[in-house]
Amino acid sequence: MVTLFLANVLLGLSIALPVGTVTVEMTKQGLKNGFMHGWIVGLGGMTIDLLLIILLYSGLANFLATPVIQIIMWLVGALFLLYIGYDSIKNADHDISSPGEKVEKSFKSFYLSGLLVAISPSNLIFWLSVFGTVLTNSFETASSFQFLIVGIIVGILIHDLGLMTLIAGTRRMLNTLYIKWISVAAGCVLIGFSMYFLYKFIENMKVYF
Repeated sequence: MVTLFLANVLLGLSIALPVGTVTVEMTKQGLKNGFMHGWIVGLGGMTIDLLLIILLYSGLANFLATPVIQIIMWLVGALFLLYIGYDSIKNADHDISSPGEKVEKSFKSFYLSGLLVAISPSNLIFWLSVFGTVLTNSFETASSFQFLIVGIIVGILIHDLGLMTLIAGTRRMLNTLYIKWISVAAGCVLIGFSMYFLYKFIENMKVYF
């Protein structure tokens, strides 16, 4: 059981390590507002991960794999990330708090930000491929499934806490100007993701023309 749990923790770490939209948003908010606020964004993203694990295990994978649903997801994801990226660039010099300064935005707004950023086609399709493979490799019993969920969540938590600890330490050495330009860079990355999603949308639409 311990070996199974550790294997699932490593799976959670491997899922969280690739830089995606949630990581970009966590880094941006962590630099602007500190450890807790960046981590709360990560909790929002992790909530979506947990829901996806349960839904995919319950049979949602077949529904999400249909071409029409994937086309809709690519378009919605492209438009949403384009908006988030634009907003990040536009307000790059806004809402930057100094270490120890009270942040005006509530934790709820950061949590919702993590939720919304995590609902992206890349995240959904990633879970379709990765978790689908895991399911076929024997995680079929209730006890194994529980170990799978707990192990993956612990792995993601370890990644998020480690990332935010690093960001919090870095934040103390950066002035407002540097944080502003990092926020601009984060916005550009998110817009890059949106352009990729738009490309995938157009590519999938070609099937119907």
